[in-house]
Formats: sequence, C-alpha cells, structure tokens
Amino acid sequence: MPVHMELSRIIISEINDQQVIYLKEVEGERTFPILIGIFEATSIDRRVKQQHSPRPLTHDLLVSVVDHLGAELQDVVISELREHTYFAKLRVRHEGELIEIDARPSDAIAVAVTCDPQLPIYVAEDVLDDVLGEH
Repeated sequence: MPVHMELSRIIISEINDQQVIYLKEVEGERTFPILIGIFEATSIDRRVKQQHSPRPLTHDLLVSVVDHLGAELQDVVISELREHTYFAKLRVRHEGELIEIDARPSDAIAVAVTCDPQLPIYVAEDVLDDVLGEH
C-alpha cells in the first residue's frame, strides 16, 4: 500500500542547482526528501504561498488541459526508485477509467499543489524503505 504523504518543506538555494522538497507521512513521522530543479521548486513554492501568475504557467496549463478534456486529476504516486532516479505517476480519471501518466516526481507534485483542492500524494512503501534504509 502506498503511504499518504504531504508536502512539508521546500528548500530553495540560489547557489545550488538542486533544490530539496520534503514530504512527510500524513499519519506518521517519516519524511522523504527529493532533489528537484529550480523551476519546479519555484513553481511549487509559488503555489504553496498562493502567489498567482498573470498568465498560466506550465503546471497551470496541464491542470487546465485535463479539466477541459473532461478528466479529473486524482492523485500522485511516487512509485519507484531505479538507479537513483524516482519515478512518479500522475493518475487521471476519465470516463470511469484510471489513466496513469509517467511523470517526474517534481512535476507531479507541482501539479498536485496547483489543483484546488490539492491532490493527495502517495509514496510506495518499498521506495520509502529504500530511501530511509528500512528493510
């Protein structure tokens, strides 16, 4: 069963290429760091701080396209860790069918926080075990 997590921290450093976001277990204490790019970090940060852009940004556009096509964004699942790279799925429901779209975790989380209400974020238990050294 994937573990329900929520965005707990965003660390943006102007002197590093890699930014860090932390997810925290909703019903527990575990935290999960992900290194992401500056664009995704600022997009997530802008949304969390409810700073709106006068024109749609990339993640706004994606949410709008899904909505206009009559589908519903359901949730985000960080499903796999392979060769030091995380894999995520943006899950969309359309006409009763669940469609899983491959995504970078940073983009999927940016979409999750762009939605109103925010989408649930899940992390596969085996990914948490690998990252946190629990086996």
